[in-house]
Amino acid sequence: MQSVRETELYSEVLKELNYSFGDFFIFKGFVISEIKQGVVVSWKEHAKQYVQDIAYYLGTDGTDVVYISNRINSYSVKAVDWLKFFKSDYTMKAYCIVSDNPMGKMNLMVENLFFNNRIKSFQSIYHAINWVKKDHEQVA
Repeated sequence: MQSVRETELYSEVLKELNYSFGDFFIFKGFVISEIKQGVVVSWKEHAKQYVQDIAYYLGTDGTDVVYISNRINSYSVKAVDWLKFFKSDYTMKAYCIVSDNPMGKMNLMVENLFFNNRIKSFQSIYHAINWVKKDHEQVA
C-alpha cells in the first residue's frame, strides 16, 4: 500500500496536516488519514485534535465530509472512543477503511460496534476515492 504522498493524488491535496502520530490530507469532499506505526488512536490524545483542525479548516461539523483511513501502517483505534466523537457533535458523511491486512477485517468489526453508521472497506485507496466521487450522494 502507498502513502498519498507517493501517488498522483497528492497534487489534489488542498491542505496537509501533520502530527507526531499521523498525517491528514484534505481533499475536496473527503479527508485521508495515515496514522503512524504502533499508535493506539484515542479521542483525547489524537482524534479530538485532528477532528477540530479539519472541521475548522473546512468550516463544517463533518456532515459533508467522507473520512478515509488509509491504513498503510499497523495501528489500532480505541473503538469505544467513537462514542466521544459523536457526543462532541461531530459527524461524517461516510467512513472508509483502506487495508490489505487480514487483521484489518477484525478491527473493522470491532469499530463497527461503536460507529453509528456503516463502515465501508476497500483494498485500494483508488477504489475508496472512486466510490466517494461516484456514490457519495447515496451515503447518508
